[in-house]
Amino acid sequence: MKVLGIGDNVVDKYMHTKTMYPGGNALNIAVLSKMCGYESGYLGVFGDDDMAQHVYLTAVQLGLDLTHCRYVKGENGYSEVEITNGDRKFIGSNHGGVSRTNPLSLTKLDLEYIQSFELVHTSIFSYLEEELPNIEKTNVFLSMDFSDKAEDVYFRQCVPYLDCACISCGDMELGKVKSLMRKIMEYGCKSLVLATRGEKGAVILDDSGRFYFQSPYLVEATDTMGAGDSFIASFLTMYVDKMKTARDFPLAKKDIGNGIVFKKEFQKSLIQISMYQAAIFSARTCKCDGTFGYGKSF
Repeated sequence: MKVLGIGDNVVDKYMHTKTMYPGGNALNIAVLSKMCGYESGYLGVFGDDDMAQHVYLTAVQLGLDLTHCRYVKGENGYSEVEITNGDRKFIGSNHGGVSRTNPLSLTKLDLEYIQSFELVHTSIFSYLEEELPNIEKTNVFLSMDFSDKAEDVYFRQCVPYLDCACISCGDMELGKVKSLMRKIMEYGCKSLVLATRGEKGAVILDDSGRFYFQSPYLVEATDTMGAGDSFIASFLTMYVDKMKTARDFPLAKKDIGNGIVFKKEFQKSLIQISMYQAAIFSARTCKCDGTFGYGKSF
């Protein structure tokens, strides 16, 4: 299976150590999917400064396919970060840099390229809202991370084109989390809504209205940067890859009790197992500086 991250790339500038790490939700999903063992690509916009060079060279070193990326004059995206007791806190940014001032306008060749992937992921920070209908037409599994920023109008604009909508809920009370997830599904999400909740774990809602819950694999964190992205990447790669092979057994009857014989049964088991694996993968990220390392002084 091939995975494409499309949209934002940034550097996360750790102000307390004067070290910058490659990041950005779309780039992170591409890199983390690669670490999960899948062929990955990234399609986005790079600036022409030292930050852009560091992200680009890291992506090349990691083996991402960058053949459809854009390169423009201007400041690459960055965020400013502080770490307190292992927990990361964003304290400033340039709101995406060139990804915002020069957003992607997808060509026919881009869309043919996108169609060669099975899983495509973007984010609220990628400025791709107008392109979602075009990406949907490629028939890929399309996911989007809304972080904790989106409002009803924005959800209504984007969700109908998505197979999976991802949200970050932090300390939000569980009842409110479930209510928000139901609302997103009602707005037209086709398959899954995934909510990450930090040390409270994760929740998934499927298109049948069933909720799934996963406790976190708690570790003494060095840095929680990218923990949510790691959960998303691990879950989605395993889920989408295995669902490709799922089938109903045509001769099976409901009263036959010999294992799993229906696609929906398999889906339920797969969601829970994929969440379990994602919790382990996410915990591993919490032991790393930056989402996946590759720090450089600035």
